[in-house]
Amino acid sequence: MKTFPRVPERGDFAFQMLVAPHRSSGAAMHDLRGFFGLHLSKTMPFGTVRDDEGHMYTVVRAVNSPTGTPNNTRFIYQSTRVDGQTLRMDKPKMLATAQTLMPTRTLVEGDTARWTSLPEEAGTPWKLDASGEHMHWVEEGLMDLQGRNIGPGMQWLLPGVDWGTFYISQLYDVAGTVEGRAVKGIVAVEQSYMAEGGQVHAKKCLIVNNKKHVIWCAFATVYTDGTIDAGTFLVGHENLGFAFLCNEKSEVRTTTDIEATVIRKDGDPFIDKVLLTVEGKDQWEFIPDAKGRMVDFLGGHVPTAQQEGRWQRVGDTRVPDRWFAWGEGDRRNGTARNVLGTEE
Repeated sequence: MKTFPRVPERGDFAFQMLVAPHRSSGAAMHDLRGFFGLHLSKTMPFGTVRDDEGHMYTVVRAVNSPTGTPNNTRFIYQSTRVDGQTLRMDKPKMLATAQTLMPTRTLVEGDTARWTSLPEEAGTPWKLDASGEHMHWVEEGLMDLQGRNIGPGMQWLLPGVDWGTFYISQLYDVAGTVEGRAVKGIVAVEQSYMAEGGQVHAKKCLIVNNKKHVIWCAFATVYTDGTIDAGTFLVGHENLGFAFLCNEKSEVRTTTDIEATVIRKDGDPFIDKVLLTVEGKDQWEFIPDAKGRMVDFLGGHVPTAQQEGRWQRVGDTRVPDRWFAWGEGDRRNGTARNVLGTEE
């Protein structure tokens, strides 16, 4: 049972969230209608793939909506091949792509949402196709990834007095090429609905602007036996947080009964480990990749420390074949629910 040390004002639900699966479709991804008084801000394809030598490539593109507020992030491409030590932005390759502010939008093949760069733009063109069944992302001359969905989509809602966030996610098991090398991994296509002028991580963002979250991570692991763990974990202060879990049978479990402890070295913005408990009994751990720190993100548009790793149930002995766990934390926000951090 929840308790309320702080009695909120009207319209403030002390950061309680709604979370559920939803039936993904290209038509819904293409639709510009709003929900709950919020506007579609942007579509965000992002993910991590690995080649046969174990090198990682992480990509993210801000696909702005006509009803949203564009931010400074257009296309980010990171690779462990830049310095061999960790994920670093490959800026020459990033700048060679079309820096699209507002893409073309079409609905094709019956139920596939398509976004593309503009024909007149400088830089190499790009294309993103996504539906409830498949996705195909091409950054010409750099990467070509496609694959099938992993289970139903996820949706969560966080209401507030003046702002709010409605958030959609669909995960895909993908393969293809990056820099001419065969790769496999996971890509998420997410959409955010914000108050007018809002941007996730930046403006009118209830979670980040109020310094509420301790850990936030989308993840998926496909094991060698064909089983799958996938979903999202979010834990923060007051009542903020949820777990969304899906398996290879597309069975979904959700809860807001979730706690976590984040472990860091003194002064380090990045996470060493996370121990997480779902409904008081289901134990999970986040294991950071030794080369998964996204150091070039620090101090940029996204204020949190982003890193790649893997989630697993504590004691799980299954062998992972392909995975991603793109997570973030902020040491200023503390190490557990209502255990606050410092401003440094």
